[in-house]
Amino acid sequence: MLFPDYRPRRLRQNAAFRRMVRETVLSADDLILPLFAIGGSNVQNPIPSMPGQYQLSVDNLVKTAKEAFDLGIPAVMLFGLPDKKDAFGTRAHARDGIVQKAVKAVKNKLPEMVVITDVCLCQYTDHGHCGIVTNGIIENDATLDLLAKIAISHAKAGADMVAPSDMMDGRITAIREALDESQLENTPIMSYAAKYCSAYYGPFREAAHSAPQFGDRRTYQMDPANSREAIREATMDVEEGADIIMVKPALPYLDILARLRDEIDLPLAAYNVSGEYAMIKAAEKMGWIDGRKVMMETLTSIKRAGADMILTYFAIEAAKVLKERTF
Repeated sequence: MLFPDYRPRRLRQNAAFRRMVRETVLSADDLILPLFAIGGSNVQNPIPSMPGQYQLSVDNLVKTAKEAFDLGIPAVMLFGLPDKKDAFGTRAHARDGIVQKAVKAVKNKLPEMVVITDVCLCQYTDHGHCGIVTNGIIENDATLDLLAKIAISHAKAGADMVAPSDMMDGRITAIREALDESQLENTPIMSYAAKYCSAYYGPFREAAHSAPQFGDRRTYQMDPANSREAIREATMDVEEGADIIMVKPALPYLDILARLRDEIDLPLAAYNVSGEYAMIKAAEKMGWIDGRKVMMETLTSIKRAGADMILTYFAIEAAKVLKERTF
């Protein structure tokens, strides 16, 4: 029987060969760990729909951040659960706000860790929307000043990077100008540029107490059916001063990630969101999949599609696997 000169299996026959020719290499350097900060001390509230994830008081959040840092994970993304909410989300930019406290504590304990903060209003407003609401309408332009105030408050607290997730038009310009005017011009912006109105956010909304109290977010988050629009959104954010572009969610939008990789030369992030995490954990619990292998295959697929960095609740688990070199 005749074979072609090239036999692909020659380079698959042992683990060493496979490692040597591997095209996509996942590293702990690629990972960013999202964390949920809540008031109190020694608090670790389990999130039922996200096994292994918790709402953490600042003291415990710092411990988790240190565990991540010791595993080689360079960054955390902080979300806050405020002590009270109002129509304008005023606790989002308060000097003694929960995220501001968490930023200071992490930077005090781990000065070399990159602390990124989510800039949005949904966790802080009593209506659960990402902007100011007037007569049931989310007001775009009126929201921009508030977002800028939040970003400045986070940067002044010590945040290394701010990440607006609201999807208001013009928010990158508003935040960039405000940071520059406040002598915070060295603070980078990671823009949730292609953030889709996705059903995959369900567990996050439980974790962050951020579900909208009426309607939905379709008037500001992107339609899942659209891909060309993602190019426009990302290009606009680049022109407005974004330093990193994000796609969210990751797995249902790997095509968007790949398209943006071809179109945008800035660093590209992808958010492996709560619903993606929860589905793998649920299937693992039922014994239907090998959760560890599916986790690593999933993260590798996101990097292969073009992500330079991956926000994922699997960060600590994945870093342990990478450290053990068992993948």
